[in-house]
Amino acid sequence: MRAMAGATTLADFAGALGIRAQEAAIVAELKAGSEEAYNWLIGEFHQPVYSVVYRIVSDAADAADTTQEVFLKVFRGMKHFHGESSLKTWIYRIAIHEAANRRRWWFRHKAKETSMETPVGGNPCVLELKDMLVDERETPFDSMAHEGVRARVEGALRKVPEPYRTAIILRDLEDMSYEEIAEITQVSLGTVKSRITRGRDALKRRLSLYLKESGLDGAGRPKRDKGGISKEDQSGGRRMEAAS
Repeated sequence: MRAMAGATTLADFAGALGIRAQEAAIVAELKAGSEEAYNWLIGEFHQPVYSVVYRIVSDAADAADTTQEVFLKVFRGMKHFHGESSLKTWIYRIAIHEAANRRRWWFRHKAKETSMETPVGGNPCVLELKDMLVDERETPFDSMAHEGVRARVEGALRKVPEPYRTAIILRDLEDMSYEEIAEITQVSLGTVKSRITRGRDALKRRLSLYLKESGLDGAGRPKRDKGGISKEDQSGGRRMEAAS
């Protein structure tokens, strides 16, 4: 009943009831083995589930295999779903669990054989990080507009330890509420907020050194001196003088 807990007006309450009733009808169809309902489920959740799984396992092939396993578990486990949480958070809980298992397996086996370096040219399946944080406090993603910086953010995010990494993925990339994250990870709201804060701080620390070494400002642009000239422009001017 979490959706109704946040209802502050009669209209909100009625809307929450309508959502719950609609979801209950869909769940009933899924439990009855409706092919149409299962097609709807895949169409509704396949891409979001793949997205969050990929961000945890960091490998397109592994993410595809894990996503398939997630939906197999959803189909097989539907008879055990009794609405204690929303259908969405239940599916995401399975996805997070399966992705974490795949990531642990990767580090035990595959990582011994495969380099963790990103191939030259980048992974075409890597999703860009931009304009994803909605909290008022400053975050590591604020104004990260430069392509190279976004790629660096992706790499830094992969190195943030669990469970902080999953927390910021769900909040800052998947745009989930604190309540939804608490349901998915089965921890308190206070723990969710603490993990997000610590995860963002860890990400900031990893990025700050890169920005300093690269001569970039917080937005990923070249730093400029008091005269408004960037180091990149200065070096280019020196090269032109040398050439003349």
